[in-house]
Amino acid sequence: MSESTTKEPSTHTIPNERAAEHLRWLLEVTQIPTGTGKEARVIAWIDAWLADRPSLTRHNDPHGNFEIRIKDAPASDHPIYFTAHLNHPGFVVDEIQSESDLVLAFRGGVMDDYFPDAKVRIHIDNDYFEMGTIGEELKDTNDEGKEVSRKPFKQYSCTLDRPTTIEVGSLGNWDLPDAKIVDDEFGGIIHTNACDDLAAVAAALAAIDELARLRDAGSDIGDIRVLFTLAEEVGFIGAIGASRDGFMPKGARIIALENSRAMLDSPIHGGPIVRVGDRISIFSPELTGAVAKVAEMIAGGPAVPKASQKASEMPKWKWQRKLMAGGACEASVDCAYGYCSTCVCLPLGNYHNMAGLAEAQAGTHEGVPRVGCEFIGLDDYVGMVDLLIGCGIDLPSSPGFVERVEKLWTDTKFVLE
Repeated sequence: MSESTTKEPSTHTIPNERAAEHLRWLLEVTQIPTGTGKEARVIAWIDAWLADRPSLTRHNDPHGNFEIRIKDAPASDHPIYFTAHLNHPGFVVDEIQSESDLVLAFRGGVMDDYFPDAKVRIHIDNDYFEMGTIGEELKDTNDEGKEVSRKPFKQYSCTLDRPTTIEVGSLGNWDLPDAKIVDDEFGGIIHTNACDDLAAVAAALAAIDELARLRDAGSDIGDIRVLFTLAEEVGFIGAIGASRDGFMPKGARIIALENSRAMLDSPIHGGPIVRVGDRISIFSPELTGAVAKVAEMIAGGPAVPKASQKASEMPKWKWQRKLMAGGACEASVDCAYGYCSTCVCLPLGNYHNMAGLAEAQAGTHEGVPRVGCEFIGLDDYVGMVDLLIGCGIDLPSSPGFVERVEKLWTDTKFVLE
């Protein structure tokens, strides 16, 4: 919790210099080029980050996923995991047709309307890329003679701005403006390449860094781990591999971290969202309730005013509790394999870089839809870090609702007598 942010009550105070570091990590990580099967640049950044933190260790699974642990924390059968994925929708070079003409596969979910004549960057190495322009979607013909999209990923022609040598397998991303932070009355919004899910990656690292510092200082911090997964944008493939192999202990409590499309009832600057479910499933109620309990403890109040409250009585530290039914996340995969799992997400603007998405879906967009930077509220990001630290310090073993109704019974059962 930043000293410059007015919140009460508090469970942990982050010094201003480290809070500034957390925002710097957010800015850096969300600009790293990444894609499904092409997460190496993000992994290299995390490895460099870990090199300065001897109290944290990395453990890999057979599929390229990996977890970060606090080195001296006692191992538990019921560790708490914060999970995030390292990829974002992007292109991969499938074919080289000439020095100027490529075939790109798109790995992720973006409306067809955003592709024609869009500018892309084909990354040669960490510091160099070539520009290109997306052409038509390349299709196959089915047995009925109808054109259909290619499988497993849609393919597009791409013409480079100048002839050059490109390798098959190179990563491509949308050509987007430089990241920037725009001030507003709520403390600012970051506009950057890929909040989904790299903002959650930065938040998870900030949280475990703070928790490791607390343990080094003598606090009783238990078995807290971060799990980073691959290939989420094409069907949670990394998470499926980790879950079906039992990489996490079966007694683990898993808090999946996401960036989910902001809606009218889940707005940016409304605080981190304790997400009770997605379009696939309802998450583990007991864990969702436990995380909500921590949010209430930090905020000193509920997510929305009760009928007996005024809006002015609401705490300054904001959080939300929502069913986000428009998308899906790795918590549903965890639950499918028998894990206790829930999700905390950040409300996201320009989901998957689709600027003007509501208008594009409604058919009311003026002109051709174009991609843009994703954006989140800085206060929401800080709130996610606060909430994760709070969960690492004291995540209730149960949401406490049974205890609450038992107390209600004891205090008020006389009305039935």
